[in-house]
Amino acid sequence: MPRLHSYVVRYDSGFAPNPFYGYATLATCKPGIRRSAKLGDWVVGSGSNQRRILRGGHLVHAMRVTDILSFQEYDADPRFAHKKPYRNGSRKQSCGDNIYFRNEADDGWLQRDSFHTTDTGQQNLRHISRDTGDNRVLVSEDFVYYGGYGPLIPGNLVDVDGRGLCKEGIGRNVFDDPSLITRFEAWVRSIGDFGYQGAPYEWRQRRGGGGY
Repeated sequence: MPRLHSYVVRYDSGFAPNPFYGYATLATCKPGIRRSAKLGDWVVGSGSNQRRILRGGHLVHAMRVTDILSFQEYDADPRFAHKKPYRNGSRKQSCGDNIYFRNEADDGWLQRDSFHTTDTGQQNLRHISRDTGDNRVLVSEDFVYYGGYGPLIPGNLVDVDGRGLCKEGIGRNVFDDPSLITRFEAWVRSIGDFGYQGAPYEWRQRRGGGGY
């Protein structure tokens, strides 16, 4: 039976998750989810309720895990070549999450200039350690991403213990209640949306709104 992993997307920038080029991918951050999620599991991110955002309880994305890759596999897979970041490109190109690779000597992780490097594009050892501690990239071809424009998650989506699906605060909730997962799937499918639907919340705060 699949499980459902729920968390708050504190920084909704298009980087983690990355919803572009036909796949939703979680290749950085959220090490606990990347470590434990299995094929068929749902990963559900809701908005932050920080004062400057106030999107708590709204759906940012929902992705059913359809593939799990190592960083080496992710780097080499031509399906995800466009997810290698180009920091001077468009918004979509700049937030690519295909950032980890190894050189021919295989003497440690290298990090492409990205949201997780330093301001000058140098390797950020703190992020490298945290991201690569679990050598797993979650991939979904069955997802919906609303960014900063998602619907409110129904309050009646609670498990047998009364826990609401929508996570509050840091960390994650993991649900294995079949009834809750079935009702969640029915709700999210009933909306009728699929794939990328709206710009990341942080894009809303920049000039140009939702453009790529």
